[in-house]
Amino acid sequence: MGFVFRSRAKEEKAPAAKAPATASKETRDPQAPKGRPTPKRSVAQSQRRSVANTPVTRKEAAKRQRDARRVQMERQRQALAGGDERYLPARDKGPVRKFARDFVDSRFHMAEFFLPLAVVILVLSMVRVGAVQSIALLLWLVVIILIVVDSAVTWVRLRKRLAERFAGESTRGAVAYALMRTLQMRRLRMPKPQVKRGEQP
Repeated sequence: MGFVFRSRAKEEKAPAAKAPATASKETRDPQAPKGRPTPKRSVAQSQRRSVANTPVTRKEAAKRQRDARRVQMERQRQALAGGDERYLPARDKGPVRKFARDFVDSRFHMAEFFLPLAVVILVLSMVRVGAVQSIALLLWLVVIILIVVDSAVTWVRLRKRLAERFAGESTRGAVAYALMRTLQMRRLRMPKPQVKRGEQP
């Protein structure tokens, strides 16, 4: 009887002794979902980064868009100043447009002096003297004729050079692009001139 009693007592103590060991093995992270293993540190960090990078509100998304647009505009501004092809606006990109710019920048054009001449002629036309006003009108006609002739010569020469340099490639819009550039004063042109006057493009 004593032997049976001791064996039963041992059997009752055995599950009680095993219980703490089982409980210690199954301890989990307090923040982990019940019934799921605790994620690895690298996985948890990547999840936190993805959550941090995801815009929470519409205001945050709009702010990030404005920041990205500001960065892009700054890159374009630097590209226009330095001629970096990677960040130039679409209308200025490509070897054809670069050649057209260099062709214009390598020589003088009457159109680039239009604005200062227009100011001078305007001042002369305001003088209440018949002879001076006649001179101002004559200067207007001379300037306009010279600009038209210079633009026509530039049109013909540039088309010829583009046909030689870029045979078989599309040069659509390049001549008009170049003529618009001639209307700007050299130091105000964007992208900035990359060649000196007299250089061959």
